[in-house]
Amino acid sequence: MIQNERPALSNSLWTATANQLADYAPLDGDTQTDVAIIGGGYTGLSAALHLAETGANVVLLETRQPGWGASGRNGGQINPGLKDGPAQILARFGTAMGERMIALSGGAADLVFDLIDRHSIDCAASRQGWLRAAHNDSTLGDLHDLARSWQSHGGGMDPLDRDGMARMTGTDAYYGGAIDRRGGTLHPLNYALGLARSAAGAGAQIHGETPVTEANKQGAAWRLRTPRGTLSAERVLICTNAYTDAPHRDLARSFIPVCSVQVATERLPDDIAATVLPGGQHVSDSRRLLLYYRKDAEGRFLMGGRGTLRDSSTQGQMTRLRQVTIELYPHLSGLRWEYAWGGYVAVTRDHTPHLHELAPGLLAGLGYNGRGVAMATAMGREMALWAAGADIASLSFPVTALTPLPFAFARNIALEMEVLRLRLLDRLGI
Repeated sequence: MIQNERPALSNSLWTATANQLADYAPLDGDTQTDVAIIGGGYTGLSAALHLAETGANVVLLETRQPGWGASGRNGGQINPGLKDGPAQILARFGTAMGERMIALSGGAADLVFDLIDRHSIDCAASRQGWLRAAHNDSTLGDLHDLARSWQSHGGGMDPLDRDGMARMTGTDAYYGGAIDRRGGTLHPLNYALGLARSAAGAGAQIHGETPVTEANKQGAAWRLRTPRGTLSAERVLICTNAYTDAPHRDLARSFIPVCSVQVATERLPDDIAATVLPGGQHVSDSRRLLLYYRKDAEGRFLMGGRGTLRDSSTQGQMTRLRQVTIELYPHLSGLRWEYAWGGYVAVTRDHTPHLHELAPGLLAGLGYNGRGVAMATAMGREMALWAAGADIASLSFPVTALTPLPFAFARNIALEMEVLRLRLLDRLGI
């Protein structure tokens, strides 16, 4: 069970099968460092590791323990790219920045696998590809267009017809789609724990159970106050994503925290496992409220989707995820469902990750819109470059002004209404 979490979200497969849970001591007393990092998910851990490898003095502060948030709860899908394809990115951001963003996002999965290999991270990493499944003719055309766009920007993604998708998934529910051969899977909590161990081994100081309650500029340095001490640093990275809270309230109002939930079966018998995703790929479909699913390294079947902010409706969604699994794979109907859990992801208005320089010496990165394994790792590396002294203009992602969402105080109600609207459209096939 995930400690310090609501029961409805706590029965996690990843926590139950973790190598060894983190136990980093709180910050105690007053200290100084070159770079302070707030947040112990993929972004902060990647930044800490990359900085420590350069010899920088870096201290990471995490409210719970590294990997406690979405980084230790997600589907473990290593998905390259952004929501927009290369053509759309170039149209939005121009050629110079657009090409850098395409290279960064398209190579984000490579970065993850490179870190796993270089640091011998034991996280059941597998690179069999990411299946993107079309649930109607319209989305099939969109996915084939996206595959062609990537083929002109380094490749890695190929279109699939109905028969090809059926062979790879083991279900005939889809019209076709595409396979992104750059993608893969891992045990997400073990990956986070491995990044933390690697960062600490490279010289980074990591403190768990250390929420930052206040951040003030004092001369050339920032002073971060925690329950048992203070930390001063000339540069600070805020890497808290959907779990952003005080003292960064404007940042917390710049995205929508969306609950993503998953359910998992017992291990599939070998004869049944051979008929479900026989090539070991993972899937996300093209619905507005998308489904994503895979098998884990031990043969359990995992299905994930959008939850809500209320426990009752989230548990209802978990029931729906079990039902849709049986609709896709009727022969799984007799299996026992052993796990059900969830966490929050940060969804931005433009469905693109954000970098914000909130003040001189203070940089925030967030908003991975459900693609955090690859993109948060890559964004952490970019933030590390800035913290080490790189000019903002040299980064491979734009640094934009912080814009809180209008009516952020009512976003929970708006989110519930939007989920209902999108669910209806999906059911109608529109």
